[in-house]
Amino acid sequence: MKKKKLQEVKSTVSEMFDLPKEITLNMPKMNLIGNSQMMVENHRGIIEYTPDLIRVNSTTGVIRVRGNQLNLRNIAADDIMINGDIKSIEFI
Repeated sequence: MKKKKLQEVKSTVSEMFDLPKEITLNMPKMNLIGNSQMMVENHRGIIEYTPDLIRVNSTTGVIRVRGNQLNLRNIAADDIMINGDIKSIEFI
C-alpha cells in the first residue's frame, strides 16, 4: 500500500516539475532506430536470449522482443543494445 502511494507521489511530482518519468520512476526507456536497433535503458536484466527472442526484465514488467538474428551488442548495468531484424515488441 505504501509503495503504491509513493509511486503516485513520485508521478505527481514528475508531472508538476516536468521531469522525465524514466528517471523519477525508474521506468524503462526504449529508443528504436528503424527495425534494426533498439536501446533499452533502466532494465533489470536479461531473462531469455535466443536469435529469435529476447526477454528483458524491467520495473514495469517484461519486454519481449521478437525478430530474426537478434543479438545483444552492448550490455551495461543500466542499458542494453539489441541489434537484428526486429519484428515485434511486447510488454507482458
